[in-house]
Amino acid sequence: MKLLTFKGGVHPPYRKELASSKPIEVLPPPSVVKVFLANHGGAPAKLLVKEGDVVKLGQKIGEAAGFISANVHASLAGTVKGVEKILHPIQERPMEAVVIEKSEGVEEWELITPHGDFNRFTPKEVVDIIREAGIVGLGGAMFPTHVKLVPPEGKKVDLLVINGAECEPYLTVDHRLMLEKSAEIVKGVKVLMHALGVTRAIVGIESNKFDAVEKMKAVCRGEPIEVAVLKTKYPQGAEKQLIYALTKRIVPSGGLPLDVGVVVQNVGTCFAVYEAVEHGKPLIERCLTVTGKGVKNTANLVVRIGTLTSTILDHVGGFADNVDRVLFGGPMMGIAVRSLDTPILKGTSGITVLTKEEVKGPPQKSCIRCSRCVEACPMNLQPYLLDLLAKKRLYDQAVEQGLMDCIECGSCSYICPSGIEHVKSIKLAKKVYRALRGGGKK
Repeated sequence: MKLLTFKGGVHPPYRKELASSKPIEVLPPPSVVKVFLANHGGAPAKLLVKEGDVVKLGQKIGEAAGFISANVHASLAGTVKGVEKILHPIQERPMEAVVIEKSEGVEEWELITPHGDFNRFTPKEVVDIIREAGIVGLGGAMFPTHVKLVPPEGKKVDLLVINGAECEPYLTVDHRLMLEKSAEIVKGVKVLMHALGVTRAIVGIESNKFDAVEKMKAVCRGEPIEVAVLKTKYPQGAEKQLIYALTKRIVPSGGLPLDVGVVVQNVGTCFAVYEAVEHGKPLIERCLTVTGKGVKNTANLVVRIGTLTSTILDHVGGFADNVDRVLFGGPMMGIAVRSLDTPILKGTSGITVLTKEEVKGPPQKSCIRCSRCVEACPMNLQPYLLDLLAKKRLYDQAVEQGLMDCIECGSCSYICPSGIEHVKSIKLAKKVYRALRGGGKK
């Protein structure tokens, strides 16, 4: 079997075996949730509730503030205790979160209307349901899904790509979803195809999930949906690398998948789309993996959006010994959590708890110009040069060398024998450059 792939990339320890055999279980509703109004890419939602309000499960508590924004819904039926400003794990600054305390008894739903068989809706009506449900990319980026389904004038989409690669080490929830919810995922794919008006879709899955490949192939039989097997290599699931591996289409520098006629969606997003359109369920929960040698028990869980990290970790038995850090996501692109009171986001695909042994790397030394970072870079950049220019604050030169094309996958840092953290300096340089440009400076 020919395995599809891209140039560059690395092979970190995948550690999928820690949780890949654990069936998805539902975490009981917590006593309290803290739901960020910024639970997506774009503008934070506008607050719709106040302290003392009683809300139903699925009730809209934040309304999209523009096209590139998303609705936010109550993930508990209960009472709004207030709006707190707490540190946002991605924005890295205090942002508003609605605090809801669970009420006693059976939770009453507020579903999306209309909903049902997608075939009875026009493509625009399907997009409206997805927008109303507050669905965003569940692979981690949290970009509002409805935006991807409305291509700008002059852009023609002819292919839907479904990301089942799950190349990030440790994480296994997409794998479990494809095994346990394959029929629902395929229904979600068909809904998205209908919304986009395309007649072809490809599901890309890495070769280390061959049971998922077989399951998805069986469910896709007779449908205009192909299942392709990808080489197990990081970052195989990055959008541009995935598109190239499956189609050999090259997304241009500064461009989007739309520029080559492609829309990419994650398998978890497809499942959420199915639930919203067929059952009227807004995005109030998601599946995630709890993993790493730093937890006593690993798990794949369905968790309410806004559940505190501490609540989730308590459910799996808490910490093992010698814990070094807790990440939202996996070890390559995950974000370190500063407090266990941090609530999960719509894009939190996993909670990875690493021990000191797992994060131990070579001591940082000077660059030896070995070019291993250049060979590993999936974007064909020169990470050693970007790191140097960033540290010298030569931001314009760094941009000319492709700074803004870096996808921050961490392949360069992982492969570097000198232990240089290229991504850290590149991220900072991007922030500074955007701030200077936003202020009208070059």
